[in-house]
Amino acid sequence: MEMLWGKLLLYLQYPFVVYALIVGVLIALCSSLLGVTLVLRRFSLIGDGLAHVAFGAMAIAMVLKLADKMVLTLPLTILFAVLLLRPGSEAKIKGDAAIAMISVSSLAFGYLFINLFAASANITADVCTTLFGATSILTLTAAEVRLSILLSLGMVAVFIFFYHKIFAVTFDESFARAVGMKVSLYNLLIAVIIAVIIVLAMNLVGSLLISAFVIFPALSAMQLFHTFRSVTVGSAALSVLGAFIGILASILAGTPVGSTIVAVDTLAFLACWGLNRLHGGTW
Repeated sequence: MEMLWGKLLLYLQYPFVVYALIVGVLIALCSSLLGVTLVLRRFSLIGDGLAHVAFGAMAIAMVLKLADKMVLTLPLTILFAVLLLRPGSEAKIKGDAAIAMISVSSLAFGYLFINLFAASANITADVCTTLFGATSILTLTAAEVRLSILLSLGMVAVFIFFYHKIFAVTFDESFARAVGMKVSLYNLLIAVIIAVIIVLAMNLVGSLLISAFVIFPALSAMQLFHTFRSVTVGSAALSVLGAFIGILASILAGTPVGSTIVAVDTLAFLACWGLNRLHGGTW
């Protein structure tokens, strides 16, 4: 144990480890805040759908050899987030069907573009990196960390400022519209926040694991708490703790960062579910 602690302290002296922890924890915090809203609105799989959209956009950016892939990836992901979160009465293809259609087609076209217009000799590595997360979380520059901090804090500030509006839209969209609330505007706001979070999380957990990153902390918190505020706070705490432990464990054990974080979140959910069962399901 002493040897492990010494190894951990040694790693924490390196800036790239500190950068990874800062960015990972902030992304986890942002993901958990809207995770509760998505679960309650039965949009749990929207993270998966948007992640695949981001994969397709990333593939196009790779083919075009764009220096900053976020220039294309972020706007396209926001566009599809807005389309998916439109009120049900306005959408021709609804709910899970729309998510499944966009998810599968984006993944297929992205992989097709990468194969047809290969930007590098190692296509398999490019695809695996995008799908399952990259080690680039450990090679972040100070500028990238500052950008991540700025975007993450912006997302948190927007959520806190519009907390009551998001709460109202989450639980009773029809009532919110009836009392004059601009529901479409707040749906747009939620869509933009989700899209930014998905793009930020791509390098950390990969497009195939983002759903778990968003959903598991919310589901874990729901096992222990029952009010919207307490579940949101609990989800944020569990998500941040899971990201912190997962990143440190991945560095010490040499395992993939994203997969390790999701594994920790899964174990946390099982622990919370077990506590709830032991308490008679009354928490």
